[in-house]
Amino acid sequence: MQPSRLLSAVVAMLAAVAIETPAAALQTFRGGTPVGQNFTFLPLRIAEQKGFFAKNDLDIEVTDFNGGAKLQQGFVAGAIDLAVSAGTDMAFIAKGADERAIAVAGDGTTLALLVPWNLPAKTPLDLKAKHVGVSTEGSFTEWTMKHYLRQHGLPLNYVQIEPIGSGVANDIALLTTGRIDAVVAPAALGFNLELKKHARLLIPHFNLGMAFIGQALYASGPMIREHPDAARRFVKAWFENIAWMASHRAETIDIARSYTHFVPSVEAREYDEDMPMFSRTGQFSDPALRNLGQSFVDMGVLPKPPDMAKLITRGFLPKP
Repeated sequence: MQPSRLLSAVVAMLAAVAIETPAAALQTFRGGTPVGQNFTFLPLRIAEQKGFFAKNDLDIEVTDFNGGAKLQQGFVAGAIDLAVSAGTDMAFIAKGADERAIAVAGDGTTLALLVPWNLPAKTPLDLKAKHVGVSTEGSFTEWTMKHYLRQHGLPLNYVQIEPIGSGVANDIALLTTGRIDAVVAPAALGFNLELKKHARLLIPHFNLGMAFIGQALYASGPMIREHPDAARRFVKAWFENIAWMASHRAETIDIARSYTHFVPSVEAREYDEDMPMFSRTGQFSDPALRNLGQSFVDMGVLPKPPDMAKLITRGFLPKP
């Protein structure tokens, strides 16, 4: 065979092999959020949809749980490997859960206090002895309401705090039927319900008045021990996605609406209110960790602040 024909044959053979050989499979891991419609947790789904996980050779199968406590049950059961959830979930680690917080996702809180439209309350002081709904016991929503009471010198029994589960449909049903007098929920829900005159924002935005880890990324112990590089790529993809969201307002709003089903004006307001909350570096600050640790005591979850260094790892953070 002439050299030119031989070369052509080899090229054709290699091309055929390339066509028949599948691309390297992405590593698949299970991700979780406390609730699917909350904008602060939606980056997990947006990163998957926009290909940031695939870019980092990951496929994250996302499951939404009914509150932080149930998400933690998923960790215990070995049903999830990675998650974005409230910073207060670190209390479960202090109690022995085999996981670690691997990055800060957000600072402070985007929660609000909503009341039914026709409730005559003008300020939270008017809610004395009223029923205030939070997602679950030990949740960030519960802590936020209790922190507000402490901030303003009010006893914790000033209102009756009730776990009601989580989710937009659930909160709407309880508020509009008068089965609850107020609910701690994402501000965007209030933006939406105000348009329909179903509810009002009594507190548009809880101001914690201190450094605090509102949301964090978590990885299970087995994930950290057996797939540390994948956990590192997960964190990298998360912050690449956050940077994209910050510079693609219109598209982020459109994607978020496919999950929240809010009208454009409400979702735009939610984006503008919540986007600044997201951490761009994931770094843990010592003051925020101390305040978070104290919150566990305030909530009655732990008798004293834990050693916060044992609840986190900085080994997966992007280099500053």
